[in-house]
Amino acid sequence: MVQYFLGQSVLRSSWGQVFPAFWQLYPNPYSKHVLTEDTVHREVTSDQKLLSRRLLTKMNRMPRWAERLFPANVAHSVYILEDSTVDPQNQTMTTFTWNINHTWLMVVEERCVYRVNSGNSGWTEIRREAWVSSSLFGVSRAVQEFALARFKSNMAKTMKDFEYILAKLQGEAPPKTLAETAKEAKEKAKETALAAPEKAKDLASKAATKQQQQQL
Repeated sequence: MVQYFLGQSVLRSSWGQVFPAFWQLYPNPYSKHVLTEDTVHREVTSDQKLLSRRLLTKMNRMPRWAERLFPANVAHSVYILEDSTVDPQNQTMTTFTWNINHTWLMVVEERCVYRVNSGNSGWTEIRREAWVSSSLFGVSRAVQEFALARFKSNMAKTMKDFEYILAKLQGEAPPKTLAETAKEAKEKAKETALAAPEKAKDLASKAATKQQQQQL
């Protein structure tokens, strides 16, 4: 049995901006699970299409029950092949990815098409399809549901990746990550707490001065 997922999203940047940003997504604070990326093949066809193949290494934590299925000497990193076709004439980019290890546990295939948004030529729409299959007896459904949930989570991270890189390429301040926002809030709260006694002392001093003036 194969689980299928279809999702669509929009980036408020032109295809001409999204296309170069795609090749600069990593490293990225939103996708620290992507460990490495290597281009193993690239060519320009006679009809001016760019064909590329990349090998990516990702590290994703498995659920506890799945951890027990892995022998102690087996690496938990996932190796993924990505084939892409860029058609500058029609302004489309199509990618197809699939894992090449741990296939005994699950196979996740993804197809993405990036094209100019039909409603706004300055935006880019992304159509994502995913197929998840597992032949693991007894727990295949649980594996598929977990893989789909992880896929959706990573899809959200990818959109954050794009927003972060596009902001940098366009000379804007990149959006802050949740960790950065939390750190700033913590530091601000600490500063407020440290300043509170001094502020209270100052208020008390002003109140005492005012009281003395009234008595006079």
